[in-house]
Amino acid sequence: MKIPRKQNIIAAALFCALAFTTTVTQSADLLPSWSEGKTKQSILDFVSKVTKKGSPDFVPPAERIATFDNDGTLWAEQPLYFQLIFAIDQVKAQAPEHPEWKEKEPYKSLLAGDMKGALAGGERSLMEIMVVGHSNMTTEEFERIVKNWLATAKHPNTGRLCTEMAYQPMIELLAYLRANGFKTFIVSGGGIDFMRAFAEKVYGIPPEQVIGSTGKLNFEMHDGKPVLSSCLPSNLLMTRRASPSPSINT
Repeated sequence: MKIPRKQNIIAAALFCALAFTTTVTQSADLLPSWSEGKTKQSILDFVSKVTKKGSPDFVPPAERIATFDNDGTLWAEQPLYFQLIFAIDQVKAQAPEHPEWKEKEPYKSLLAGDMKGALAGGERSLMEIMVVGHSNMTTEEFERIVKNWLATAKHPNTGRLCTEMAYQPMIELLAYLRANGFKTFIVSGGGIDFMRAFAEKVYGIPPEQVIGSTGKLNFEMHDGKPVLSSCLPSNLLMTRRASPSPSINT
């Protein structure tokens, strides 16, 4: 029996609609980079329980908060913390203005590419390196320097931009939580001004929701204008020392 052309069109439309629905269902997975298993399911179950009205575990939207560490949790921390790599690059950039560094440790070893030698002095050497890239500048100048550095800074092993070394599963988790009414925060031992320079662009976390190590701010007058001048976070190294030591590739 010959099927009318109109029925053919209707049948084709129904088939396309069914195919589209199947595609949408398959793409509804908001954590596609997560392997199927207990961990992923526990996240989905938790969010379902705390966002479902009437559930004994229901949490009002105003009280939904999720906090994350940064280094090693949201982005890579090996072979060195990126903030340390930033400080090292600042030493190299400022070296022409400090010829005395050629004979002074830890700068001498650092400029020669000898990381083990540069850090042989322990916490004191690390502090001297960090001070160069984190002190004697206004907060606005520091933010600008960090953003300019991040625009080109690459991971020493992968060759990818540091800002591209964020973990995709964690980016998806942050977005999933926010879609369910959570405010996402970073609570880290990293320098607060360093993290705030990129957190919103990379993670979608605004500066006011980034908590980290802070240093002293000096109120100064520059060219008749009041400014805040930053220095190295005094508790940064204490926090880092409690974390696993990064490996050093030479």
